[in-house]
Amino acid sequence: MKNIFLNLLLLGFFIGFISCDSDDDQPQEINPVQNLNLLKEITANGHTIEIYGDLTKFTVGYNDLYFRLKESNGNYSNQWIITDFKPVMHMTDRMHSCPVKLPETTQHHGLKKGFAIFQMPSNADEYWEINMIYSLNNSEFSITDQIHVVMPAENVKTVSSFMGTDNSRYVLAYIAPKSPAIAVNDITAVLYKMQDMMNFVQVENFQIQLDPRMPGMGNHGSPNNQDLSWYAQERLYKGKLSLTMTGYWKLNLIVKDSAGNVVKGEAVTDENESSSVFWELTF
Repeated sequence: MKNIFLNLLLLGFFIGFISCDSDDDQPQEINPVQNLNLLKEITANGHTIEIYGDLTKFTVGYNDLYFRLKESNGNYSNQWIITDFKPVMHMTDRMHSCPVKLPETTQHHGLKKGFAIFQMPSNADEYWEINMIYSLNNSEFSITDQIHVVMPAENVKTVSSFMGTDNSRYVLAYIAPKSPAIAVNDITAVLYKMQDMMNFVQVENFQIQLDPRMPGMGNHGSPNNQDLSWYAQERLYKGKLSLTMTGYWKLNLIVKDSAGNVVKGEAVTDENESSSVFWELTF
């Protein structure tokens, strides 16, 4: 009997050890927003919508945005769907929206990702507003709340809005590199055409010629740049940006349509130091 009791005790210890070891081996749940910045919380309809970004503030130019919905019980929903997302700028004399991508489900099921391209900052008299429609548990809800949009660090220009030779208005936004280096960098961008003040459509199969210059250094350029071409799978314009030293760079651009016609922009020459379409970098 003593031996039976001892064997049972050892068996119980062994099972407990295996159980603890298995618990230790369980993967820890990853916080999907641990490397993001909380930009806005909107509470309405018994829910809290959290909006996160890579940047610390809503910023003029391209913004990757992430969304979560917290229910009244404090749990984050995996079932909600965003059906409409439209930022609106309230100017003193008119209103307009901006190019966006409707937020979609990520690998973290409750986290949605989209983007917005803000063309101008908020000010004392003019402001941006977030408008969203979403569905949850077979019901549809809407939210509206004001946000504050600021200029990028160093006040550099990363989005260009212009009227083309075809009498259409375009929005051309720089995406990356987010951390430029003295190297040949991969450069990406998106191009949208305005249909009306509230709607934009993505433009495909254009060509964006790139000519980086350093105005403070005799307006010298750099070698081994590659113009931006349309990549359908990523739905981006991609090219190569050569940066040979740190400092202030102006990325001069010429936008051409699919037939090779210039839509906007001019070549840099001795007589013309800059294109009318450009982005800026300081690093």
